[in-house]
Amino acid sequence: MAAPITLGGIVEQNITETGQILPESTSGELKRPPFGTRFLTDPRQVFQHNAWDNVEWTEEQEAAAKKKVQENSQPLPQEKQEDFDCRANEYWNEFYTIHENRFFKDRHWLFTEFPELAPQCRLNRDSCIGDHRAEDNEPHGLEQCQGQSSEVTPLAPVDGDFPGSSAMYRILEVGCGVGNTVFPILKTNNDPGLFVYCCDFSSTAVELVKANSEYDPGRCYAFVHDLGDEGAIYPVPDASMGVIVLIFVLSALHPDKMQASISRLARLLKPGGVLLLRDYGRYDMAQLRFKKGRCLSDNFYVRGDGTRVYFFTQGIHPSQGLQSHIYLRH
Repeated sequence: MAAPITLGGIVEQNITETGQILPESTSGELKRPPFGTRFLTDPRQVFQHNAWDNVEWTEEQEAAAKKKVQENSQPLPQEKQEDFDCRANEYWNEFYTIHENRFFKDRHWLFTEFPELAPQCRLNRDSCIGDHRAEDNEPHGLEQCQGQSSEVTPLAPVDGDFPGSSAMYRILEVGCGVGNTVFPILKTNNDPGLFVYCCDFSSTAVELVKANSEYDPGRCYAFVHDLGDEGAIYPVPDASMGVIVLIFVLSALHPDKMQASISRLARLLKPGGVLLLRDYGRYDMAQLRFKKGRCLSDNFYVRGDGTRVYFFTQGIHPSQGLQSHIYLRH
């Protein structure tokens, strides 16, 4: 079975990016048991979680998944692939024009899976991580951390005039959509030294973020940015970010652009900063449901609305060299 992946992040497998009803704690807060504590003992509870620590596919199940993928792996003609690439911005703008902020739910699992985002982590990151393991309340996918150190310390003030230049702790989300990650962070973390940046390929999505009543220009800066454009300039200096977040974003890029995009983001990280990534895993049900005529290249597909998605697997990345920049969180 293809194992779940982690880039300071998670691999999604057999799940969609939707909410899930979970048990409440005595305080009324939702509790999401982390990986490493999920053991299926009663088959009747199989659908309680998206993934279990003690359940593996059989050889027959894995063979069936591989066969299904192979059956629908004939790539589209090159001219059609180029058309989808050139019109990617158009398709994402259409997506957000139609769905606005109704498609995705706020990611309340953020602080369980990524303790680096929790309010207290700026001052004491070790107590946030502990024996934490990524969990799966959304698509069980690629999760990995990138950085040269496990420490995420407060930033020294950065010289220059740019939004959030006086902040002591900066978080950047790339591919923010309509703010399903940004707004939970802002609502949960009231640290006056925090400043959050968010960008998206779609100008429509960014306008929806800015139109949200919870958008505060004093704590957040939203802007349009093409992650796949190596020459595009970020409105912040290099070595200024403590955390960079990509959730279901890298998979939307053409595989040939992934390495350069990650390398560029790494330059924005301060020493000890981390890159948190969550994305789709190989043999996700979303991949198995693709019909013929939707494959662009190996494990890279186009949806009916023109948006694209790549499915990752443990230790195998579409661009050689990406693995050297990350460590796996098992």
